[in-house]
Amino acid sequence: MTVHQDPFREAREQSGVQNTEFNGEKIPFILRLKELRKTVKDWQNFSSDHPFNVVPHSEENLRSMRQIPIEMDPPEHTDYRALVEPFFKRPTETEYMLDMAEMVHSMVADALSKEEMDAVYEFALPLQCRALARLLHVPESESEVWEAWGLHALTEGSDLESYTAEQFQKAEKEPGEDFFSMLNGVDFRGRKLTFEEKQGIANVTFAGGKDTVINVVSSIFVYMSEHPEALAFLRQDEKYIMTACEEFVRYVSPLTAISRTCPHAAKVGEHEIPGGSRVGLCWPSANRDGSVFKNPDEVVLDRVPNPHIGFGYGIHNCLGAPQARLIIRSLLKALSSQVNRIEMVSFEPRVEKEESYTRQVGYDRVLVKLK
Repeated sequence: MTVHQDPFREAREQSGVQNTEFNGEKIPFILRLKELRKTVKDWQNFSSDHPFNVVPHSEENLRSMRQIPIEMDPPEHTDYRALVEPFFKRPTETEYMLDMAEMVHSMVADALSKEEMDAVYEFALPLQCRALARLLHVPESESEVWEAWGLHALTEGSDLESYTAEQFQKAEKEPGEDFFSMLNGVDFRGRKLTFEEKQGIANVTFAGGKDTVINVVSSIFVYMSEHPEALAFLRQDEKYIMTACEEFVRYVSPLTAISRTCPHAAKVGEHEIPGGSRVGLCWPSANRDGSVFKNPDEVVLDRVPNPHIGFGYGIHNCLGAPQARLIIRSLLKALSSQVNRIEMVSFEPRVEKEESYTRQVGYDRVLVKLK
């Protein structure tokens, strides 16, 4: 695939840590898989309890509330996660899986009928939004609102908070089986959730997995256009759909880093971390760790084992992972069964530029023809 370069290789192989500057703050990125896993599990020394700063760039100008449960440590994190996890496990239900497969099959059929298609805005974005409507058990028409927000749900001037507030109000008047009604009615530690708590859960639900899913989906179209043999390979055995899904998540790793705050002095390998400072959990670097993955810079569709951490790791493992996996597997199944080849017309990579690194995270545009 127009190769997603690994800007962290040299630092990962030499020291395992790279100092990365964000708005004047130097954040050491943890680059090796083993050390990153160890850090993630040690929430007492590497805490998530730091609102607005779980991503390297502060989000204080983008939202007004703590995101729940991602910006919490146990036991609060444990209890909030247990509250919402059943909803996020719906993609493991047979009926839900069949419905998703039907939706994706229909979208691919529609794409085949077009002369050409932008796989980002005409496919990946509506796919993510329509799938989210199914997850939240709301009318698919709501996805059109979310599509209009673009590739990111959380941007300056975004109306995400006012939108979710309105949905909670509507659900109070006419409760149903949707996500908003569930949060309105659920019992939490013997009480109802506050408005701020409900908003915090809804905020991360909409913002957490939008551009990440879109970037993996668009990258799949690019890869398939450059490797026409891949579609035939996937047709050979159903198990390759599963392994290919995990491999695309590993290879693309669309989220560069999540940060943790050290309440007191800590240590990562041989590196001393001062108390009160942050560290970055660099997922894409860990997913290219050559001591773990053979040929880490190649897409190996039948890679086994594949201990990637593209969905995070430990207690904060992505709540939306079952949904993301189902979307990707449904897409791979539909493409391999319905499409003979994908022809590339043009594309524009989406590149993340910081002072200490530059990396491709996906695409802004992917114009293709499906045959």
